Amino acid sequence: MNPVVIKLGGEVVKNAPLLAILCADVAALTKQNLPVVIVHGGGPQATDLQTRLGQTPRMVAGRRITDAQALDVMKMAVAGGVNVDLCAALTAAGARPVGIHGASSAAIRAHKRPPRVVAGAGPDPVDFGHVGDVDDIDRGLISLLLGGGYLPVLACLGADLEGHVFNINADVVANKVAGMLDARALVLVTDVPAVLRDVNDPSSRIARMTAAEGQRAIQDGVVTKGMIPKLEESFAAIADGVRAVHIVGRLAAGDLARAVCEPGSVGTMLVA
Repeated sequence: MNPVVIKLGGEVVKNAPLLAILCADVAALTKQNLPVVIVHGGGPQATDLQTRLGQTPRMVAGRRITDAQALDVMKMAVAGGVNVDLCAALTAAGARPVGIHGASSAAIRAHKRPPRVVAGAGPDPVDFGHVGDVDDIDRGLISLLLGGGYLPVLACLGADLEGHVFNINADVVANKVAGMLDARALVLVTDVPAVLRDVNDPSSRIARMTAAEGQRAIQDGVVTKGMIPKLEESFAAIADGVRAVHIVGRLAAGDLARAVCEPGSVGTMLVA
């Protein structure tokens, strides 16, 4: 059976009431014999830890510049604290999570991202440091875990076969995992309920957005900050064969299942 891939931002893991609702929904899906793979980030936790360590986080167009010190923080915060806390919450909800990261048997094989021009960062190429692009996902490892009734929980760090570790945008990892596993649904859970026409008005939810509409929203300034790379990477994944991407947030009990089974009823559904 084709799995559901769910991507969680670090802000979701920090929100205890939301995390409890989400984990209960995930556990319910797995108990219906629906395979689930979770990919998570940890941006807020990494920023908090950088600040406590005296580092100054550097962000360009919603993306983190990852120097050597920042990479160490990503290992500690994302592959460490966030992964452990998420697995603990899922276990409490009745699921069977197994936390792994990209260096686990090269589960997420990657290479260093070359400097490139990015939307919202001006005309010059940006070097993001120890940031990677995904080459491959170890489908055998993920399938082995799913076949055993486990729930893979992937932290968004990648590695190459020479031992270099890379920070990777969790949306990018989730998109690649969804495409390579031919997922029946890819759900991005964030701290906002959907793509909004007015970020201060939750009722301005855009239920369905095409790639062309997304590009116009970025150009017109309707979409800003971290939502820019989220949309860009999502539409790139759709162009590579992912059927649809659902952006949801601020979930009530049962909303996750609705997003999967009733596309467009919750959050924003992105399509080609």
